Amino acid sequence: MKEILIINGPNLNLLGKREIDFYGSISFEEYYTVLKVNNSHINLSYYQSNHEGDLIDKIHEVGFDIDGIVINAGAYTHTSIAIRDAIKAIPAPVVEVHISNIYEREKFRRYSFLEDVCKKMFVGKGLPGYQEALDFLVTEY
Repeated sequence: MKEILIINGPNLNLLGKREIDFYGSISFEEYYTVLKVNNSHINLSYYQSNHEGDLIDKIHEVGFDIDGIVINAGAYTHTSIAIRDAIKAIPAPVVEVHISNIYEREKFRRYSFLEDVCKKMFVGKGLPGYQEALDFLVTEY
């Protein structure tokens, strides 16, 4: 059974309450329940933090032993070379997810520091992008 961790970064704890036009009205905790049910063939876990160092620590903690990571680094996508370096340092494959289409938003959101160290990126597919990322990790790795 594959072991995969979903990591969400800053402000994603506010899904369902924050900018509903971009992110929808469902909390990630509600969606995670659906993911768990639909992916009983995966040992799936979830971690969220608003703190860059905590995200890096989690990547270091699991990245040498886990089968894959799905990450939505939130705004750190566009600013954090440190998270990029943490992903590059681990052997676990990492897939990047963005609920909204970052390429159709503000100019500063159109660049990802993580893209070149992740195996694939799912953008603008809403919460179902997480399922696509899980499917990719299970079938490709």
